[in-house]
Amino acid sequence: MLHTTNLLRGAALAAFVALPAHAENWDMPTPYGDSVFHTQNIIQFAKDVADATDGGLEITVHSAGSLFGHAEIKDSVRRGLAPIGELLMSRLANEDPIFGADSIPFLASSYDDARALWGASRPAVEDALAEQGLTLLYAVPWPGQSLYSKAPIESTEDLKGKPFRAYNTATERLAQLMGAVPTQIETGDIPTAFATGRVDAMITSPSTGVSSQAWDFTSNYTDTQAWLPKNMVIVNTSMFEALPEDQRNAVLEAAKIAETRGWDMSAKETAEKIAVLKENGMIVSQPSAKLSEELQAIGKTMTEEWLAEAGETGKQVVEAYRAAQ
Repeated sequence: MLHTTNLLRGAALAAFVALPAHAENWDMPTPYGDSVFHTQNIIQFAKDVADATDGGLEITVHSAGSLFGHAEIKDSVRRGLAPIGELLMSRLANEDPIFGADSIPFLASSYDDARALWGASRPAVEDALAEQGLTLLYAVPWPGQSLYSKAPIESTEDLKGKPFRAYNTATERLAQLMGAVPTQIETGDIPTAFATGRVDAMITSPSTGVSSQAWDFTSNYTDTQAWLPKNMVIVNTSMFEALPEDQRNAVLEAAKIAETRGWDMSAKETAEKIAVLKENGMIVSQPSAKLSEELQAIGKTMTEEWLAEAGETGKQVVEAYRAAQ
């Protein structure tokens, strides 16, 4: 009997010793549902962290705003209510213009250009986050923003006086510079807005075009890839630095892999969603030479306006970006 008891005690002790030291469980709020590629990438990131730390750090992903709404995520991480979270980077542009660098229309209009811009702007983004006690882990772009319209758009003249869907100050300004009339429309209201004539055109990603079934109310998709806005994953710096060194290294390595994987997923998403638009009868075309020239001029204007806000830091970012192209 004593021998059996000792065996049981030995087994219990072995099980206790096998538990990872410094076991942590982190809740991670994200704004988008599980079907969105950003969320799928994050779920894999969390799995990679758990595997690399042998369960020492478990990240539970709370998608679709189920833990904190999109507007609350940054502050929830800053305050330590959630150690880690994801948000659209340009949502913070009102705090610091550097967060809006990736949303300047026609500054970076391809994945290659977007990578170069991210390389140029990342240090400044990291510095701005650090001032708030936050650490950037990685960032992944959405597909490029392109034009949807009922009729073909050969030049900005075709948009003059037309109601144009806007969803932030940048798209309002873009509409104004194209001669269109900006009209605030939320994503969920897009089909109704087109059906009732509140808008005639919009600029958004192929992902949103498919999810809103744009072929039901528009006929033309002009592949401008005006900008590729990024989602970023941030972590509370104090909570991150409290982790053992091996766990911190595991998180950083998983983040590096997630960024590479996420950019690949985004490019794949672009091709897949444009194919769906075509399959449903939409006319997919490249911008005409005249439209391209006009949009580049608009991009130059909006870049100059952004530089006036962003000051010396913005100037250094744009110069570094152009040098890398």
